Amino acid sequence: MSANYRPETICIQSGWKPQKGEPRVLPIYQSTTYKYDNSDQMGRLFDLEESGYFYTRLQNPTNDAVASKITELEGGIAGMLTSSGQAANYYAVFNICEAGDHFICSNSVYGGTFNLFGTTMKKQGISCTFIDPDASDEEIEAAFLPNTKAVFAETISNPSLVVLDIERFAAIAHKHGVPLIIDNTFATPINCRPFEWGADIVTHSTTKYMDGHAMSVGGAIIDSGNFDWMAHKDKFPGLTTPDESYHGIIYAEKFGKMAFIQKATAQLMRDLGSIQSPQNAFLLNVGLETLHLRMPRHCENALKVSEYLEKHEKVAWVNYAGLKSNKYHALAEKYMPNGTCGVISFGLRGGRDVSVAFMDKLKLAAIVTHVADARTCVLHPASHTHRQMTDAQLIEAGVAPDLIRFSVGIEHAEDIITDLEQALAAI
Repeated sequence: MSANYRPETICIQSGWKPQKGEPRVLPIYQSTTYKYDNSDQMGRLFDLEESGYFYTRLQNPTNDAVASKITELEGGIAGMLTSSGQAANYYAVFNICEAGDHFICSNSVYGGTFNLFGTTMKKQGISCTFIDPDASDEEIEAAFLPNTKAVFAETISNPSLVVLDIERFAAIAHKHGVPLIIDNTFATPINCRPFEWGADIVTHSTTKYMDGHAMSVGGAIIDSGNFDWMAHKDKFPGLTTPDESYHGIIYAEKFGKMAFIQKATAQLMRDLGSIQSPQNAFLLNVGLETLHLRMPRHCENALKVSEYLEKHEKVAWVNYAGLKSNKYHALAEKYMPNGTCGVISFGLRGGRDVSVAFMDKLKLAAIVTHVADARTCVLHPASHTHRQMTDAQLIEAGVAPDLIRFSVGIEHAEDIITDLEQALAAI
């Protein structure tokens, strides 16, 4: 696609490019296997001398078309789909870290990511230091070790809604010769493009706003192509020295700016197989076609809801960066001037028990584990996703015991507010 096309056009037109007589709509290539005329043709694929498809565990044409669209939306050069957002975050880090390595992560990230990095990857010999994203440069730099290989954070954290100072984190990461990896799930490239602020790699849980309809689980990794792996050759041997499991290929030499995604595909997807199903990729593409229409409505509704809650006598606090009173409002204006996301958090006077009673009174908003789709939904982390934690542990993780995560949908804002009003009146 032309680099001059705007996001609205990319959402509709990018990715699948039909030729004469081909389907106008992206087909579902529901096949594990691809045929070639002779052995040499397939041999060149396995030598990475030609591009093409030989097994859907690694790549699939439907998936690649959708990955291409997301890549273009983010302003990157290469991308891949994964089976979930968790898989995307794991691959993004594991592609450059191995046993004995270390990386740094914001302590406000989604709980599943926190556990993946702090517990599961620790068992693989990869350590992680969690830092406060609001810490000073000096405090963040103190977390770097000689074996630090990356810095990871979220554009807008889930569920604490911390807005990251992307430019500052990119400068710190680059000062220490490592890439900044940003999970851009909540903002989406409609509201924020982290590469424009210095980030090197972006991940997504496409399950959320990109799909937008709570139909398909998936993830994506996009590479900016801006990080020079060879300039830091000793830090990243997986990219800069021969891969003996793949004919001794040196990814950074053979593929240049495309090295990161090529290695993630040829090595990690080959061995771990966390591919997104073509059916799910097809559904994701349908969601992407309206992403540019839905995100402004999510943000508009969320601002109206947060303004209503901020004035309500039974509400103790509201956290939404769109509010001028919010501590992250200035950062949100810098990085996301057109809006942040549709997720807000708030607490009620009376604490945890009142929060639970309130949620049970809601009628339009559904109590679900999910977040960030067309329908308004709600979750109380202390009672649900984080119920194994004590109040002290919750506060340490940035999740107040009374925190209600409210994902504002694209229904009429007044209907959402009416639902909140009747539930608040009932407690």
